[in-house]
Amino acid sequence: MIFDPQSFLTSLGPAVLIGLGVMVFIESGLLFPFLPGDSLLFTAGLLAASGVIGVPVWLVIVVAFVAAALGDQVGYWLGHRFGRRLFRPDARLLKTKHLEEAEAFFARYGGAALILGRFVPVVRTYVPLAAGTSRYRYSRFSVWNLAGSSIWTASVSILGVILGRIPFVRTHIDVLSILVVAVSVLPIVVSGVVRVRRSRTPVA
Repeated sequence: MIFDPQSFLTSLGPAVLIGLGVMVFIESGLLFPFLPGDSLLFTAGLLAASGVIGVPVWLVIVVAFVAAALGDQVGYWLGHRFGRRLFRPDARLLKTKHLEEAEAFFARYGGAALILGRFVPVVRTYVPLAAGTSRYRYSRFSVWNLAGSSIWTASVSILGVILGRIPFVRTHIDVLSILVVAVSVLPIVVSGVVRVRRSRTPVA
């Protein structure tokens, strides 16, 4: 059910904000990247604007922001404290390659990776960990973390509000949720294809 954002959110009733916060926190801070973060926020914004879940949009954004920011704090602490010891090349979830990709992303974009990475599934889970592992200055991390969490939660939720005004979107929210997930993972797919093509290119 958690991979069907509409069913998940509507089934929670009065506890919808708790469920939303817990899901965002887990994806952000507990190294479990395969949760519907983008589609969950998008759907929450749409349902809140439509009055379906009984909470205002601004409260959805606030709760998601707090959960995302706190999750990143946990991720940074885990990286700072344990670093690579949590990861194994053959692990099912905590694969070494995921951390290496996040570290490369972080090294390329610096603190801004904490904003950019928020919009890329899997990467957003491991970038705070990479920041902690590399001992990135905590004061700078906190600033970028708050900025990234606020921009991500507000923009994706408001996008759901805006598109939710379109009748087709309201009646096909399940399809739109899948589309949001597909668009979110597109950068990862493109990156993977480029990596495979480069590995197959013979060296002159």
